[in-house]
Amino acid sequence: MAAGSRGPAIAMAARILNETAAMLGAERLVTVTSSHVDGCLYHGDSGTHFAERLASEGGRVAVPTTLNVGALDLLHPGRVQFDPRTAEMARRMMVAYEQLGCVPSWTCAPYQAGHRPALGEHVAWGESNAVVFCNSVLGARTNRLGDFLDICAALCARAPYTGLHRDENRRARVVVDTRALSDALKRLDAFYPVLGAWLGAEIGSDVAALIGLPAAIPEDSLKALGAAAASSGAVGLFHIVGVTPEAPDLAAATGGQPPARSIVLTAAMLRAARDRLSTAAAGTDRIDAVAVGSPHFSLAEFAALDRLVGSGRFKIPFYACTGRAVLGEIERNGMLARLGEAGVEFVTDTCVVVAPILPKAGGVLMTNSGKFAHYATPNTGFATVYGSLADCVASALAGRVTRDERLWS
Repeated sequence: MAAGSRGPAIAMAARILNETAAMLGAERLVTVTSSHVDGCLYHGDSGTHFAERLASEGGRVAVPTTLNVGALDLLHPGRVQFDPRTAEMARRMMVAYEQLGCVPSWTCAPYQAGHRPALGEHVAWGESNAVVFCNSVLGARTNRLGDFLDICAALCARAPYTGLHRDENRRARVVVDTRALSDALKRLDAFYPVLGAWLGAEIGSDVAALIGLPAAIPEDSLKALGAAAASSGAVGLFHIVGVTPEAPDLAAATGGQPPARSIVLTAAMLRAARDRLSTAAAGTDRIDAVAVGSPHFSLAEFAALDRLVGSGRFKIPFYACTGRAVLGEIERNGMLARLGEAGVEFVTDTCVVVAPILPKAGGVLMTNSGKFAHYATPNTGFATVYGSLADCVASALAGRVTRDERLWS
């Protein structure tokens, strides 16, 4: 391929893959069966020109390939407040990736749109939350591919055989014992983003095995845990003993080896992690907007939102970021209309922390997402208040911060 057997676009992609693999110390490339591309989010003109060059020189993906969020909401024109030139360059980038044969999923949660590789399958995914979900919850194998390396992997159906593709790098080196925490707290949806935020900050890019968690954990909670861990640190894989597919027991998770480190997680440690997710002044009751859906909101999360809102109407802007596949489902079942009447503003194809969507005046943003909480202040200038989904709904209905603190005490 690097010699040009499949044309100039594939030759360039193959050269990039080969040289990157060499820098990473990989002995070889591994064949992959699918890809998820993060490099389609506009960060500057060079990314657009790169994608357009690949397309103009005949590049086409060799494996099923989904697309992460772009910089525009193509279904709701005008929602993103870019200047005309930036909007045009972002649009051109998105068009180029579609020309390369990628599925226009435009979601950071491709696993909610049917892209779910099997246990042990080697894939080439970008986007940190998708990577950790793919490795941990699905048990497929991918590294956290950087922008533009992901599309090269998709074009060549290859990835560097290193990192989490290899058995020895998937074994847990850290064991986290959560048994000191209350069972009631572990049933709270807000617990898992906080656990993830603590985990990422504590272990960085290491692989951890967590013990003492419930035997049945909703997929959205696993999604939230991984997203926060990949944001506060660089976690690409975690194991939950008795829950995730590579950890039927602790010995399987660690490969039978003694861990390098064991940590007993306490309530005080977890509360400190939760408090770090809020950057607004302590005790503030000001709230200017609410944002949920990082990673993108699922059908189950919309059902929970629908139940919590009831017949109420929000007093402040409430943004729900989701993928096209889920938006279509809630439109068909009537939730789209009901939630729209309550004041929910739907964002597709992108999200509020990577595109200018929030009110320009700034202020305080409330969220139930550990990932939003981590990125919102540096990316948008909004201070953050973290709470459960129920807290977010109650606050938006009341027009002021309302949080149930009982289980965190």
